[in-house]
Amino acid sequence: MRIAHPDTLWRNTAGPKPVFPAATGARRADVAVIGGGIAGLTTAMRLAERGVSTVLLEAEQIGFGASGRNAGFVVPNFSKADPETVVRRLGDEKGRALLDLVGKGGERVFSLANAMGLGKQAEQTGWLQPAHSEAAAKDLQKRVAAWQALGRPVTWLNAEETAARTGMSIYHGALHDASGGVINPLAYVHGLAHLASTAGATIVETAPVTGITERDGGWVVQTPHLEIAARRVVLCTNASEKGIAPRLGHAVLPLTVFQMATEPLPDDAVRRFSPNREPVSDTRANIFTYRLDAANRLISGGMALSPFTGERRMGEKILDRLVSELGLDHRPLLAHAWRGTAAVTTDFLPHLYRLGPGFIGAIGCNGRGVAFTTMLGDVLADTATGKDLDTLPVPLAPARPLPFRRLAGLAPRFYLAKGILNDRRTTKSGPKIK
Repeated sequence: MRIAHPDTLWRNTAGPKPVFPAATGARRADVAVIGGGIAGLTTAMRLAERGVSTVLLEAEQIGFGASGRNAGFVVPNFSKADPETVVRRLGDEKGRALLDLVGKGGERVFSLANAMGLGKQAEQTGWLQPAHSEAAAKDLQKRVAAWQALGRPVTWLNAEETAARTGMSIYHGALHDASGGVINPLAYVHGLAHLASTAGATIVETAPVTGITERDGGWVVQTPHLEIAARRVVLCTNASEKGIAPRLGHAVLPLTVFQMATEPLPDDAVRRFSPNREPVSDTRANIFTYRLDAANRLISGGMALSPFTGERRMGEKILDRLVSELGLDHRPLLAHAWRGTAAVTTDFLPHLYRLGPGFIGAIGCNGRGVAFTTMLGDVLADTATGKDLDTLPVPLAPARPLPFRRLAGLAPRFYLAKGILNDRRTTKSGPKIK
């Protein structure tokens, strides 16, 4: 029985999905890629471009998971770790290599989007991270300086500039990354699939992997209707816990995130809180985010304190917050509401995992999926062509489940509840705007 697709905005606006021929029987390939999201498709595309015979297997349809359910923010940095922290944890050489990889994510995404002809489905308008408190502003200013030292197009906006670009006077300033922006993530997935198949990769949908066995110096990957004999395997299944995906999914904390989209807003309303059409993600624990799509639909997301909250109910709550925070004159209609799962690592950094000889996985976008997984495809293509894992910019981590993972899974809700109280205390009085 097939799983129902979520009611995402992207499924209604991405346009026709590429159609791939059914595949049955037995095949051989140099590399089998498991997972048809951005990471898997980018990996398959890069491998095919190098002349490596590649078969990508997707259990449902491409973009069914996190790649087609996120908010479409293109953010070329880390959600929690600043450059200084990355270098301290990984060392100067590897830390700087990872920062360089992550920092170039925005340019890479929009370069590919241009090659795909996505048009207004992809807008490189920059990205804003406003500071909700004086302490957050000081931290962001340090982060701005660190990224600038690495040659990135990151600047600091003062409180007045931030208010003019968000319509909100509570902020003490904002980090602005000119290389960021927004994209329709499912349209992007479709474009990556087209580029990968054009380069020579074989893409097979509705092919859940039921087993994988080491044989004759390689691997046999089994699905209900197709068997692939491959020299190497790359696992790109994010936080999924089906089939063989738990080999990666159990190494991270799965974070349920709700998203919603309104009906289109009039231009005059949009100009007041988003004159430059920049996506916004602030520094509060109960993070406030918003962006526009090409038709001026307002898109936002958030976490729920209760594990039993449904999509529509949470969508209405997020919409209530948008109306209040942005001071909207009227409450727009909720058009779509859906949920997805983000993979969070304990150190908030991405990792490679050696799952066997020639069998590699990667996970840990930590909420920065579109930009980072696009860059991750290059790294995974390197692993699948025999490059030494220790020389790659993404650190290697032990392939083992997190201890007390189910109990640890409750931690995000605890920290969210605590953070909401702290947010109320630290954002009571924002800077006065002249």
